[in-house]
Amino acid sequence: MHPILLLVLQRLGLGVLLLLAASALIFGLTEILPGDAAQAVLGQSATPESLANLREEMGLNRPALTRYVEWLGGIVTGDMGNALTNKLPIADQIARRMSATLFLAFWAALISVPLAILLGLIAVRYQNRWPDKAISGITLASISLPEFMISYILIFLFAVQLPWAPSFVSINDSMSLLQKLHAISLPVAVLTLVVLAHMMRMTRAAILNVMQSAYVETAELKGLSTFAVIYRHAFPNAVAPIVNVVMINMAYLVVGVVVVEVVFAYPGMGQYLVDAVVKRDVPVVLACGVIFAAVYIILNIVADVVSILANPRLRHPK
Repeated sequence: MHPILLLVLQRLGLGVLLLLAASALIFGLTEILPGDAAQAVLGQSATPESLANLREEMGLNRPALTRYVEWLGGIVTGDMGNALTNKLPIADQIARRMSATLFLAFWAALISVPLAILLGLIAVRYQNRWPDKAISGITLASISLPEFMISYILIFLFAVQLPWAPSFVSINDSMSLLQKLHAISLPVAVLTLVVLAHMMRMTRAAILNVMQSAYVETAELKGLSTFAVIYRHAFPNAVAPIVNVVMINMAYLVVGVVVVEVVFAYPGMGQYLVDAVVKRDVPVVLACGVIFAAVYIILNIVADVVSILANPRLRHPK
């Protein structure tokens, strides 16, 4: 069997086991929390009789293991069931929310990935000079600030002081592409600042590590310009670690947008997950958790495969 195919199969098998472990962990954590979905729906003033009736209607009076196995069987067959609180199909809600999250992640990635690589190349080209110091300082500052703080700073500057963009995001199918882009401009800016710093600093570090190689010194002795050496010789051999950090940040754009979506009230998967946690809607929490874990695992598999394809020594192991 081809080594790359074997790697993919091994990673997929490990990914399935990780998904099972993640779903069991999420289910267990939601079970040990005080209260349940019936309590969240009826409130603190509910009578024991009304709570018992609602729990029986929701199926919460059955053993936890039975409910988990039934939910797992539904996932395998493609049926995520209905939410406990509003009785709506979870799959339909997730499809709508996931499309919104992917729309936000796509535009953030489209801006941040090329910009991070370009800034990394510029930082290496002008190493220890003012462009390198300015780029490193700005990215270090953005990576040091939490997302919610960056969000509130941008809201204060560009939604309050300069009303150029909305502070609360709402998109629908009737809006044009430009209207949607204007609506998501602030959350996209926040996500870009956060992931840009990681990718740029990793790009710079990976290229600088390759620049110490003998073949790079040979290219320099041949009279090639510094940028030509970086672009034609150092960068292609530093692709593997760069791809890894890019994929990790792509996973963050889908999985880790909870804080940004909550701050901007964006109708995506992060907001849906937070609402489900507050309402103790276990099927929704499990579905969101498994989808997030699956996205992270799949992107890591892609990163492994691309790293092997980009490195001849890994493609032809001895």
